[in-house]
Amino acid sequence: MALNRIAPAASRKMLRAALFGMAVLALVGCSDDDDEPEYVERPVEELYNTAMDALEARNWPTAVENFEEVDRQHPYSVWATKAQLMSAYSNYMRDRYDEAVIGLERFIELHPGNEDTPYAYYLIGLCYYEQISDIGRDQKMTQLALNSLEEVVRRFPRTAYARDARLKIDLARDHLAGKEVEIGRFYQRRGEHLAAINRFRVVVEQFQTTTHVPEALHRIVESYLALGITEEARMAAAVLGHNFPGSVWYSDSYVLLGGNVPGSQPAEQSWYARVWNWAF
Repeated sequence: MALNRIAPAASRKMLRAALFGMAVLALVGCSDDDDEPEYVERPVEELYNTAMDALEARNWPTAVENFEEVDRQHPYSVWATKAQLMSAYSNYMRDRYDEAVIGLERFIELHPGNEDTPYAYYLIGLCYYEQISDIGRDQKMTQLALNSLEEVVRRFPRTAYARDARLKIDLARDHLAGKEVEIGRFYQRRGEHLAAINRFRVVVEQFQTTTHVPEALHRIVESYLALGITEEARMAAAVLGHNFPGSVWYSDSYVLLGGNVPGSQPAEQSWYARVWNWAF
């Protein structure tokens, strides 16, 4: 049987094409090799100290990289546990809050009994707290911060972290109360007074220790008067006058009602629990 042969010219063209393809593949292979960082195992002390030097120099990306290398190259060393926490802290300092929270939650899951676990819980709360926005925006982060900080107080009540968390809890609650008041005012402007009253009552009933309570009570007076429900307006003004007699909000309510505000006796227990429930 006769064999078909390729013409010399065509053979040379095919050979050149094949060689060109091999050269391209070789170049691509070299490029890929160059892009991949060379793995070099280093002593744990060297990696950790390099990370700490970067941390002190506020070079957060380098600190994160080296702390992660400690955990990757020496996962069973005592330094790896510390590096996990320090990596999360470095991400917190560079405002990478999501990455920090992920690292902290992993640390807590792996080391629930570690002496640094209270700090990990506290740092999660700080990650959310640092993202609290003004009351004109969504308050999801405020609620997450409040939940996390309350967890610190509940789990570690006698620590320094709990003491600071309590201060931040008060600020977070005040922020949430301010948001409720803002929404209530929005409903008032639209003439939706029942919806406004519901928002203001949330402030009075759930955020009793915040600075927004006097205004919330006054706004309740305004909304009840707008609905023509004078008696309830007078009762809200009585609660306001009993607890915040020197407040400008009480003065405004007093004027709105023409001075017709019933008195109330001092409450022996929580004035909100007794006077508010009596009035409404």
